[in-house]
Amino acid sequence: MQIAIIGLPNSTKTTVFNALTRGQRETSAFSIGHFEVHTAVVDVPDPRVDRLSAMFRPRKTTRAKVAYADIAGLAKGVSAGGLSGPLLNTISQSDALLHVVRAFEDPDVPHVEGSVNPRRDIEIVDAELLLSDLIIIERRIERLEAQLKKGGDRQARAAHEAELALMRRLHGQLDAGQPLRDLDLTPAELKALRNFGLLTLKPQLIVLNVGEQSADCALDGLSDYQHRRTSIACLQGRLEMELAQLPPEEVDEFLAEYQIAELGLHRVIRLSYDLLGIHSFFTVGEDEVRAWTIPVGATAVEAAGVIHSDLARGFIRAEVIAYDDLIAAGSLPAARQRGLLRLEGKDYVVQNGDILNIRFNV
Repeated sequence: MQIAIIGLPNSTKTTVFNALTRGQRETSAFSIGHFEVHTAVVDVPDPRVDRLSAMFRPRKTTRAKVAYADIAGLAKGVSAGGLSGPLLNTISQSDALLHVVRAFEDPDVPHVEGSVNPRRDIEIVDAELLLSDLIIIERRIERLEAQLKKGGDRQARAAHEAELALMRRLHGQLDAGQPLRDLDLTPAELKALRNFGLLTLKPQLIVLNVGEQSADCALDGLSDYQHRRTSIACLQGRLEMELAQLPPEEVDEFLAEYQIAELGLHRVIRLSYDLLGIHSFFTVGEDEVRAWTIPVGATAVEAAGVIHSDLARGFIRAEVIAYDDLIAAGSLPAARQRGLLRLEGKDYVVQNGDILNIRFNV
């Protein structure tokens, strides 16, 4: 999973990046207009992996991963004429957007817009993403109209007409100031749009950095900001960044003192999984305990393909047990003795936390 961290200059993106990745990047302001990106890959925290690793004592434990890209501030007007190639490519390669919005005053760091106003800042960045998509769609419409004027065989013409109808539908949505993620698009349409770099199609998590205020903030002025595959969360950015630098044994004490239910890293990843519609299954054994990420609704054969294409190609059956059932049994042999393991076919829909052993023959 790849997540692009975006926001206005001086929006505290790097503070949030450090909190999520346990990084120590300098949090001084970027110069506006200067493209810069920093990435970090972190393990997805999952206590189920810890329990399974303790049970099987494997030679190797592999957690799911999430990659964060901290992108230089998106100043107002950055999308005029279209986002630059490197900037557009970096953001478009992500699976989701994490939009950091500053929601606290800091006399030492002037706000780029002169005042703190989360609703306004969200709308500024939304407008830049909308404009980027609008430019891409308009250029595609021009090319399709030119191709249709040239004629061509019936099949090619029908394909161009169908794509043009889709592009005009997208243009109407963007022209009305609405993100593409709000549209009802079929799987085939989403597949056709995959390589266009459309940013408002991506799920978006808006993180309000509330500074030293309570992270259980009321979303004043944002109650009507409702879009599909969009969530809003509050985070005490600097405190979370400081916690991320502490040894694990000291973190619990701080969480209790500041009445924080869980680290921001955990909450943001959980919300990101929900937005993307993904969850985890596991493979276990003496060699390795491993977490794998799949879309909600994926079948056993699709899960096998995530592990290795040969497993999907030669799929016979999947031996399945629910995580809770295995933990309750205490061991795999005990679970087998109780009849808790079952054989499922390729159309079985894998559930969150399932433990799979793929039987295959190539």
